[in-house]
Amino acid sequence: METLKIAAICMHCEAGEIQRNLERTESFVSRASAWGADLVCFPELSTTGYVLDDPLAVYSGLQPDAVIEKIGAMAGKQALVIMAGLIEKSEEKGRPYISHVVAGPDGLLGVYRKTHLSPKEKRRYRAGKEIRVFAYRGLTFGIQLCYEAHFPEISTVMALDGADILFMPHASPRGSPAAKLRSWLRHLPGRAFDNGLFVVACNQVGRSRHGFAFPGVAVALNPSGKVIAKYEGQREEMLLVELDQEEIARVRSHRMKYFIPGRRPELYGALTTLRPPGAGGGQGENEKGTKG
Repeated sequence: METLKIAAICMHCEAGEIQRNLERTESFVSRASAWGADLVCFPELSTTGYVLDDPLAVYSGLQPDAVIEKIGAMAGKQALVIMAGLIEKSEEKGRPYISHVVAGPDGLLGVYRKTHLSPKEKRRYRAGKEIRVFAYRGLTFGIQLCYEAHFPEISTVMALDGADILFMPHASPRGSPAAKLRSWLRHLPGRAFDNGLFVVACNQVGRSRHGFAFPGVAVALNPSGKVIAKYEGQREEMLLVELDQEEIARVRSHRMKYFIPGRRPELYGALTTLRPPGAGGGQGENEKGTKG
């Protein structure tokens, strides 16, 4: 699969209107399939909507298993990969997960559970415990949900696991589309450039009755961190982009443009040590721990 056709969706996702959200999902999937898309990425919590208070109240009819089944049926019918978000009940009672289901033509590829929650989300949701990637017909890709994009370690772990693309579905409110895109372009190019892979991100769009206003933004970046396609606006939209996998080969074969092989993990122990920022040894200290 040398050229990949990707559809990144900005969709209005009203909380609790699961049937309506699934119908919009199916409409976008049909349009993406007609264009020839290989993978379709929907925003964070696209099928259930984004809520902070009493998240499980969104389920008054269809339950999570039924939502996942319907996403799988769409993927099978249209012969492509669908990535769609939902509030997922945990096996333990209490807080649910913010999850993204990944389904392909041959069935469910897996579910990614958001591992890094925003401060407000921590009060209502449970954090996932696994950073994982997905495989589809020779392609390896990862998913990071909204707030997670601010943690470069996640991207590097996924790159080490062979990721060629990082999909970053968002439910990120506040600000204009232009301001949100500027915000994303402060950190997303670094995730692509530092790891030599594609990044594709999309956001929910529109005002929800829970008081969230989502600016419509979608963007795709190449392995050099350059924008290759973007959308910014206040309405639903489908960003269509073709990714040339030869770009990955060119970057990863260049000794000055691919940094992953130059890593020195033996120096990175501080990344796995639980301590507050600034608590380590300061630069310029001598062996006795005093400033030289």
